[in-house]
Amino acid sequence: MKFTIDIECTPEEARAFFGMPSVEALNAKIMEQVQARMVEHLRTMDAEALAKAWMPAGAAWQQMAESFTQAFTDAKKK
Repeated sequence: MKFTIDIECTPEEARAFFGMPSVEALNAKIMEQVQARMVEHLRTMDAEALAKAWMPAGAAWQQMAESFTQAFTDAKKK
């Protein structure tokens, strides 16, 4: 025998029901710190270093795209 029970409640109501603490204040403080660190880090980086940090595999992606292009070109010639 199998029973399925659907309960509609908000995440806050579910946390309160199970006795779990609210972490909204902690999450807000952590996000403030993360944002402050990101802003400070972005101020100290130049555009080239920023692009390299965000796209560490940029050269690999470019090489893969060129490889696909070459493969399609070779296949078309045959």
